[in-house]
This record gives sequence, C-alpha cells and structure tokens, in this order.
Amino acid sequence: MKTSILKAGTKTYKYYSIREYAEANGFDIASLPFSLKVLLENLLRNSDKEYMNDEDLAALANWKPLKNQRDISFHPTRVIMQDLTGGAAIADLAAMRNAISDAGGYSSKINPLIPVDMIIDHSVMVDYFGTKDAFQKNVELEFERNKER
Repeated sequence: MKTSILKAGTKTYKYYSIREYAEANGFDIASLPFSLKVLLENLLRNSDKEYMNDEDLAALANWKPLKNQRDISFHPTRVIMQDLTGGAAIADLAAMRNAISDAGGYSSKINPLIPVDMIIDHSVMVDYFGTKDAFQKNVELEFERNKER
C-alpha cells in the first residue's frame, strides 16, 4: 500500500489512508467502528511485514458485527506501562539477558521490539494544611518518603 502525503505548514507527513485503501478495494468502511478503523490503519502501516497478509486487511475492512471470527495481527507503535507492571517487565528482561550471557550468548540481543514508555506515578500525601509553611513541610516530607525514587 502506498502512503499518502499531508502538508501542514512547513512539514510534510506520510500516512496510510484507510479511505483510499477501501475505495481501491471496493470496501465500505463508513460504518466501521472507530476502534476497528484504528486497527485497519495499523494493518496498512505494517502490510509489508511477514506477519501481515492481504486477507487480514480484507477481513477487517469488510467486518460485520457477529459474523467475523478471525484473529488479526496487531503491532502497536508504542507501549505505555505503569511502574507496577513495568518494573516486572524490566526485571524479566534483565533475567533473560543474564541467562543468555551465562549460556555464552549475546545479552544485547534481548531487547523489546516495540518502544516502551514507563510511567512512574505516586500519590502525594498532605500532612500539613492551613498554615503558611504547610506547602514547604509537605514537600520536605514527600522528598523524605520517596528519596529512593
């Protein structure tokens, strides 16, 4: 599938048009749910990969409620993990790298195939309020409680 061009100001972007794909292949995607349009764009963007095929594209573009029972490929562009699950994933990668290294292999070959952003979040507690120095006291306690971060 060829890419389309979008010019915005001084920048030029390439994108995959699901509308152009549908028109070229005789599919009516007007009533396709938005979530499936997102998946269809993902399939188009990855259509040159070995795990993708034209049947997946056609099945999704021609989707009808309660009639399609087909698995399709999905290759996200990015993964966002929060600290609870992201920490476990990092530990798993480290363990795999260690095992490969111990076996004489190249640990640098163990890497995620998809870029991952990890969100580290924590709650802020309020111990002091209603005084002029409440903010400063709360900040000091916050840094003391979370100094390991």
